Amino acid sequence: MPATQRGQAYRLGPNRWGLRCYAADGARRRKSPFPTKSAALAYFRDVIEPQLRGAPAPVADVTLSEFIDVYLTRHAAAVRPRTVATLRDRLHHAERAFGDVPLRDLERMTHEVAGWQDSLPPRAGHGIAQALRQVLDTAVRWERMTRNPAKLAGRNPKPPPRTVRAFTRVELDAIAAELPPAYAPLPMFAAATGLRPEEWQALERRDIDRRAGILTVRRTVPSGEVVDLAKTERSRRQVPLSDRALAALDAVPPRLDTPLVFPAAQGGVLNIDNWRRRVWAPAIDAAGVPRPARIYDLRSTFASDALAAGVSAFELARVMGTSIEMVERHYGTLLDGATAGIAGRLNALDAERDARDEAR
Repeated sequence: MPATQRGQAYRLGPNRWGLRCYAADGARRRKSPFPTKSAALAYFRDVIEPQLRGAPAPVADVTLSEFIDVYLTRHAAAVRPRTVATLRDRLHHAERAFGDVPLRDLERMTHEVAGWQDSLPPRAGHGIAQALRQVLDTAVRWERMTRNPAKLAGRNPKPPPRTVRAFTRVELDAIAAELPPAYAPLPMFAAATGLRPEEWQALERRDIDRRAGILTVRRTVPSGEVVDLAKTERSRRQVPLSDRALAALDAVPPRLDTPLVFPAAQGGVLNIDNWRRRVWAPAIDAAGVPRPARIYDLRSTFASDALAAGVSAFELARVMGTSIEMVERHYGTLLDGATAGIAGRLNALDAERDARDEAR
């Protein structure tokens, strides 16, 4: 048997597909029917391939908690540890309610799942319910359930986006004045570049090209560990450096013992949770800046300033390493205001063309 293989899907007829593959014993196997080609290949990926790797297979009548353990073990082979940790944390809520319930019984408990979903905290509830849906979708694909009661329980709407909090220049200066000298340039820099906290935590001096006026986001810090971003990831990107951003970088105290731009006191990666509690929060209070005033609001400040300057949603999404959908969702009200200047820009373009035509 080859060291690696892919299942082969083949058509049986309208809306009917089969799957050819090698089983763990090396014998050629077929399984059908599947409603789509994707469903056949998903079965190979989720059921056959883990068996070939020697991963444990769930038994027929496992409980939700037992299935979650198997699911996370397999899921961890393809995603970052931080993703698995987030899923485990969210699934803890479902385990407390239904952990001892066998999957065969859970699939008939749509009303109970709907009541549980309604009891979840408003903002976190969407992610918690989505995690359960994701796990039970897998249980259906692995033929441990015939239907997903979490989906049958009804819609799982996303919470409304948080109100955009953009710091004023006066507030940024006030916060900077209360921070230790090593971090005083940070508020202005983050507000001028839109970097996520986990991105400026890992920023190194070699990532900054002053001559070209750009910085390259190459790394992030999930769960306290520096991770290189793949070249194909949206988050790996180039960010233009405005005069404000360059001035903030010029104000960073030089250090020879670390390549990081904003390191911890000993030169390593900053622990953002400790820094938020010990440094950021006291500075906010001392500066008299109204709460809530999150570190992440520095990124929102960049988005607000960019939209006010006429940067398009497409350009902003590219620079911030996110999607246009996320820009529209979180900064939609700012985008509505930005459209007010479109007519003026179009009028200016028409006037420029008319002037050129008259000059001819």
